This record gives sequence, structure tokens and C-alpha cells, in this order.
Amino acid sequence: MKYKYIIPIIVSSLLAFASCDDNLMEWEKDPEHGAVTGAELPLELVEKISRYEPLKTYTDFVLGNGIGVDIYMSDEAYRKIVNENFDEVTPGYAMKHGAMVNSKGEINFTTIDAFIAKTKEAGLKVFGHTLVWHSNQNASYLNGLIAPTVIPGSSGTNILDLTPIKNGTFTGWTKYNSGKGITVIDNAGLATGTKAIKLEASATSSAAYNLQLTTPNVPIVTGHNYEVSFYIKSDQAGKGRISFNASLTNQYPYKDWLNTGSATEAFITTSSWQQVKIKLAPGDFAAASTSFQFNIDLGYLPNVAYLIDANTLAVVDLDAAAGVVNSLSNGTFNSGITGWTKANGDANALSLASAPNTYEGSGAMKVVNTVSDAANQWKTQINSLFTSTLTSGKEYTVSYMIRSEAAGSVRCSTTPSTNAHYQGDQTTSTTWKLIEWKFTGNGTETGLNFDLGGTAGTYYIDNVVVTSGATSGGGATSPITIEKTDAEKATLIGNAMQDWISKMMTHYKTSVFAWDVVNEPMKEDGTLRTGNEGDTATDYFSWIKYLGKDYAVTAFKLARQNGNTTDKLFINDYNLESRLDKCDGLIDYVKYIESKGATVDGIGTQMHIGLTTDKDKIAQMFQKLAASGKLIKISELDVRLGTNAPTVAQQASQAEMYQYVVDMYKKYIPAAQQYGITLWGVSDSVKEHVNWLPDESPNLWDANYVRKHAYKGTADGLAGKDVSKDFSGELKP
Repeated sequence: MKYKYIIPIIVSSLLAFASCDDNLMEWEKDPEHGAVTGAELPLELVEKISRYEPLKTYTDFVLGNGIGVDIYMSDEAYRKIVNENFDEVTPGYAMKHGAMVNSKGEINFTTIDAFIAKTKEAGLKVFGHTLVWHSNQNASYLNGLIAPTVIPGSSGTNILDLTPIKNGTFTGWTKYNSGKGITVIDNAGLATGTKAIKLEASATSSAAYNLQLTTPNVPIVTGHNYEVSFYIKSDQAGKGRISFNASLTNQYPYKDWLNTGSATEAFITTSSWQQVKIKLAPGDFAAASTSFQFNIDLGYLPNVAYLIDANTLAVVDLDAAAGVVNSLSNGTFNSGITGWTKANGDANALSLASAPNTYEGSGAMKVVNTVSDAANQWKTQINSLFTSTLTSGKEYTVSYMIRSEAAGSVRCSTTPSTNAHYQGDQTTSTTWKLIEWKFTGNGTETGLNFDLGGTAGTYYIDNVVVTSGATSGGGATSPITIEKTDAEKATLIGNAMQDWISKMMTHYKTSVFAWDVVNEPMKEDGTLRTGNEGDTATDYFSWIKYLGKDYAVTAFKLARQNGNTTDKLFINDYNLESRLDKCDGLIDYVKYIESKGATVDGIGTQMHIGLTTDKDKIAQMFQKLAASGKLIKISELDVRLGTNAPTVAQQASQAEMYQYVVDMYKKYIPAAQQYGITLWGVSDSVKEHVNWLPDESPNLWDANYVRKHAYKGTADGLAGKDVSKDFSGELKP
């Protein structure tokens, strides 16, 4: 009897996620496959391969595959091959921080919940991948936690003269009952290098006026509203108020000083900066008043030292500020992005952003630029029309707040392009920045453009103002940037890690029992990464940079505390077979983690290898890993060939390499330490290799989802013999 049947397995596409290359495969649902499959194997070999059982038939340890969650859920044929051949599946991307955490730090479990439910139907286990890594993070959210705090400038011109404060003379200001002293201190303000007023209460201070600083006369306009504001903190719990001279009908008003929702006699201060802000309506002023003075009264409590930021002490005429006319109909985006359109750029280039990606208020303009063309910034261009054509000869000021998710650039221009004005390129960063641009109108300008095509990235723009004859935008007091300390950053990122790991482990406590807790902690020389390796990917975020060497200790403890005591917790890295010093470094780091009280159950070696990978080093790596005493997992195995059209000989060599790896794993890793082997990806389909190993053929099925020679090599390695020698019947030569 002649056996001539081939098992074609037709599926859509598979997520091939490159752990060691930090790239994410873009999955597609088109069922068509790449046409290039390489040279045809001899028919007898094809028939042999077709008669093999599913791969998991040949092994007692866990056989896994790194898969695409979307494809598994949507493509029945794909799901069938995974279900038949493997015991365990590892989501390539969908279970990572970048996929599950939104801009507010909230975790969306919906996709993975549905995926796990579907795998349970097939009897598959899910391997959690991965909790702490430096790539595939929601880096925008994490960087936002530690970004400098930007305090908006005053909403209009500060009519309080601060020159005597900043030069320390206090000319025109009065120190009543100065306690232990009222002085100006350098480098004590909100922002680095800024000044603060220091007021120290005496040991006997007990009444508000026992420590008092009084302003000069502040001129006012009848019928106008005013705002008084400043930032203050104290070295211990303190108490203060603002009182007024006879120009106000109530010299000791009850106000909602700290925007808490209730009016009180006084405000309470702490060791953290707080803003005191009150408004004075026309009815608060006595009749015929042309000016007023106010007192900062801080004498309630003895021995308290206060700091008032000198840059934020302001009195603003709100009606004068309101009188500045914006030539754009929408510059705040609090009600959407009405009035702004995409002139050039991708379809999704323009959208509305919400907090925390706003400078102030509820909205900001978000622009995504995918090109980097410094000579043609207009390739991503966002436009808004002026409320009327600008006037020839008038001076105009354009001001706006902008930040980007990575280093970027922006310029503004006017429309139409004939006789247009062009701002010089302005750099942007992750911190909000006030940019102003002045030009003289020529009478033809009808609109404003933001040209963002110079540097690819995501940009956020807020408070866009175009005025004539006056500076607008940030007001007389510029925004203040407050950098967080290293200790503050460590606390914030530590809290984010705790939130992420504890919630993931708790949510999947009854469905996921093995995890990559820490991924790729080592550099190639076997030393620990520091977070200063220079990676600029938008999804890059280094936990170790802010938490230090013990970041993995914390991660493993959190995973253990919030999961099951029997969960298998792994640390995972790549190139351990080519850099034995890296393998040694990883093993040493595991010892360090455990010396700090955490437990690491296993070590994963990714093994993205090729035909020229040193086989002796592969064997040595397994010996080193075995000596660690830990569970050992081959976590992301594939064998590249350097072509998407391999010859018969190359396919045979690939099969031999797959078999060699399996043989060495079984030879050197004691059975009790063999967690299992996970193959990274299914096929050589072009759609599975857009970002990971493009123009390659590293997997066990070809581009048409037919078993390759590598399938036989892998199965023979798992079985420990040439399975085909047991076949009966005649094979057609």
C-alpha cells in the first residue's frame, strides 16, 4: 500500500513577538499567506512528515507556543493547529503592560479574560508573559507619573510688583511683627533655582497678625474682578490667612483658600506646596476704592517656618485678562477639537486628548506624526482658521503649550502658503513647554498651522492663543516646572509596579499558574541593565532606572504574595547560548534576588538562534543552567535561515538544529528541572514576520502552513528517536 497524504494546515497569521529585539508583530486577519516557501522537499520525506502525530504527542514535559491572541480568537483553523500541537500558549503581546494598561493606569482584562476562557475549552494552559520588562510598556503613562509638575502661569498680567521681593529689598512692602524674620531665600522656590519668601513665627506667636507681610498698594479698576494667588508650604503643620486694608468691605473674609469646597477663616499649610487662590468681586471693594493692600498673616502658631514661592505671588485683573481677544475660535479644547482639521498626515493624526494629557482643563489636541522629514514639516499639518483675516502692519503673538511623548520638534506657519509666515523649528520634550512666536501681519493671513512632520512622535497641544498688540498665552507669570526628586520617582514607580503586578496576579490567580516575572534584565556582558542603554522606543520604560537593583526582588515578592504559593515564577533572557558570560550573570542575579528573600522558580532561555550558532556553547549553556538547580525553560525557540526561500539542504540543517537543541535540553537538564519548551511562532508566513525576522523562515510550518522538515526534527528530538522508522507501509520515492 502506498501512503501519499499530506496534512495541509491553513490558518491566518500568527503573532511572532521578538523578545530580544523589542519588536511587536503587527497581526492581520487576512487568510492569504506568503507565496515564497522554499525548495520542495523530496516526496518521500514529505509523506513521512505528514504521518507524524501532533507535536505534543512526543513529550512528557510542557510544549508551548508563542501565539497571537487576536488570531487565536478569530481564526478557527489557526486555533485548531495550536490546540492539537501544544499544551501551553504564551500571549506574544496582549498580556503585557503596554497592551493592558491605559493612560490612567487602569488595567483592561477583557481581551485576556476571553482568551483564557477559550484556551480552557481546548485544555490549554496559559503562561503569563510578562510582568516586568523594559519594552512593550505603557511608557507614556509611566513617564507621566514621574514627569515634572507644570504649574500654569497666571491667567493675565500680574499687577503686583515683585521686583523688591526678588532683589530682597522689600521696598514698598511692610514687615509687621516679623517674628524670627522675613527674608528672601535663594533656591528655595517651587522650581529649581528660584526664590522664596521665608517667614518664621516666634516662640510666642499666637495670633494671625503676629507674623505679617503687607503688600504695596495695588491699583484697581472699578467694576473689575481680581485674583490673588501664591504657593506656600511650612516645615510643620501651619495656619494662615489673607487680610485686607479698608479698601475692602470685609477685611477678614472667609474664603475657600485651597479650593476644598468650603469657606473658612484660615488655611492650613503642610510640608508640601499648596496653592492659595481667592477671587475678589467688584462688590468686595469699598465704594470709590482705587487700590487695595493685603496682608499675609501667618502668626497663628509658634515656631513655624513658612516658604512662599516668589514667582507665583500674583494679583491678576481677570477682566483685563478676559479682554484679550483670541483670533482662534478654540484654543483650550475643553469642548473638543472643533475648528481644527488635518490638512496633511495620516488618517488618525488628529484627535482629542483628555487628562492626564492636558496642560490644564479637560481637553488638549493630540497629534500623531509617523514621518520624520525635517525639510518638509508640513507633511503632518493641523490647521485652524482665524476668526477674521489678520490686519496688515499689526504685531501678532502666537502662544501655546506643547509636550511630546519623546524628543520632538514643532513649528507654526500661517495660511495661505502665499506670503506665509514660518516659525523656526522648536524642540519639544515630555515636559510641557510654553512657546511664543511673534510676527507682523501682512493682511492675507487666514489661519494657523501646526507643522509636526519634522520628527515622528505623539504631541499634545493646549492653550493656543493668537492676539494682537499684546503678549498672550502663559501670562505675565510663566509656567513653573517642578522636577520630582529621585525618592519621589522611586515611590511613584514602585507604587505603579505594585498596582500592576498585584492586580494581574490576583485577577488570574485561578487561571494562570506560571509567569515570566522579570524579562531581559541583563546586558550582553553579563552585567545588569541600568536603564541608561539609550533605547528611544516609545514603549520603552526601565523599572530598574528608578527602583535600582532590587526591582526584581520586589517584582518576585509581589508576584508570590498575590498569586498562588505553587505558581512557577521565571526570569527570562536571550543570547544565553551565545554569551556564556551573560548566562553566568543571569544565574548570579537569581542568587542575588533570592539572597534578598524572594524565590525564583525557573530560568527561561529564549534561544532565537541560527544555523551558525555555536553548538558547543548551547551544550555549555544547558550545563550552566542545570547547575543552578532551577526549573529550566526554553522560552522562545526559533531557528532562522537568512532567507524566506530556503533550499532543501537549508531546511535539513534547520531540522537538525531544532533536534540538536531539544536533544541537548533533554541530555543536560535533569528531568525534574525540565519545565518545557516553547516554540516562538508557527509559520513562515510573510504576515507573521513584518517586524520579527522579516524575509525569514524560522518556524516549523512554511508560508502555506505545511509542515517543514523542521517539524520532523523537532518531533524526533522530543521523542528521542526517528519516529518515521516505526512507520509501516510503502512510501513512494
